[in-house]
Amino acid sequence: MRNLLLIAKREYLEQVRGKAFRLSTILIPVLFVVIMGVVVLAGKNTAVGKHIAIASEDPQLAARVQKGVLDQKELKATVDIYAPAQPSMRDTLLKGLQDKSIDGFLWVEQAADGKITATYTSESSGDIVISNVLTTSLNDALINDRLRANGVTQSQIDAALKKVEVQTMQVDKEGKIVKSNGVVSYLKGYIMALLLSMTTMIYGMNVARSIIQEKTSRIFEVMLSTARSGDLLAGKLIGVGAVGMTQIGIWAAAAAALAGTALAAPLMSGEYAVHFTWKEGILFPIYFILGYLLYSALFSGLAATCETEQELQMYTPLAAVPIWLSFSLIFLVINDPNSIWSIAASLFPATAPIIMMLRMGSQMPPDWQFVASIAIMIFTIWGVLWFSTKLYRVGILMYGKRATLPELLKWIRYS
Repeated sequence: MRNLLLIAKREYLEQVRGKAFRLSTILIPVLFVVIMGVVVLAGKNTAVGKHIAIASEDPQLAARVQKGVLDQKELKATVDIYAPAQPSMRDTLLKGLQDKSIDGFLWVEQAADGKITATYTSESSGDIVISNVLTTSLNDALINDRLRANGVTQSQIDAALKKVEVQTMQVDKEGKIVKSNGVVSYLKGYIMALLLSMTTMIYGMNVARSIIQEKTSRIFEVMLSTARSGDLLAGKLIGVGAVGMTQIGIWAAAAAALAGTALAAPLMSGEYAVHFTWKEGILFPIYFILGYLLYSALFSGLAATCETEQELQMYTPLAAVPIWLSFSLIFLVINDPNSIWSIAASLFPATAPIIMMLRMGSQMPPDWQFVASIAIMIFTIWGVLWFSTKLYRVGILMYGKRATLPELLKWIRYS
């Protein structure tokens, strides 16, 4: 035990005192805030300031579509009308697209039988926002025309087409109805899951790189004269894990201090305010520790079979597959956190930490699922550690020999 603690202390102090720790502690939150800010600004500025042309045989219909687009003040769009439209105007509008004088045009045609067809043409296939706005505005204008043709007054039409904002509510565990926000739930779950996956991967890879460096420098041959291989691996996992907890603690303390300032008040009370419960505050470090132990144990076993960091990097994508799988399920989990697939993914050890963060952001799972998930993870970590330790005992002293599958089986039998 003494040797284990000494090794853990050495790993902890070596990394905490390093320049990389200080820089990452400062830069990772800054980069995270910058990325989130870019995403928000990009979302707000999507389709802003577009120059659109509307061509129709019916000038009144074109004018109503124009009004529908201009009513979307946040788009700040410029809308020109070409009506009554002639077939030759299509070539003019296409030329306008090519010389960048317009960003797109809506062409509305009415057949002899009264059927309306409409096409929106632009240079970008991803012009989704403007396309949706034009579709809504055109359909509202057509409904307006059809109702007027049936004798309905304009005031009655305006009253019938008046939009109603739908507020989202959620029933909590006590049966109380509380206000909810899907965007906030998504952001909260995504933030926790991203932070968890990022830190566990970083520190899991730190363990692996440390093993490779000590293996190539032959320092292990000296260390094994005073400590057992199991103590070396356990001390390394504890020391590097403590570095991760220290860094997360610094971020949490900084966030708590910032939350109490006047600068954060608008963010904490606005429409998109993100709040964390005490249960989330307890479960996050638990899942961080479990996720870190699982991935670092896996990485350490891989590192023991490698000769260089370049060789280790070839296996890294395989070890990161569970994280990619977890994020591929993000929309399924957010939309239906209690589905059989969401529950199964939150119980599967490799995806449990991230999926549980996503589920907590949307709807707090039952306590028994947390207990079952943590128990399964602990059992899996024990199994992975047992396997990795056996590889570690032999692999750290193996040089110049390729670690094939038959060779790995021999290592396990030798240890």
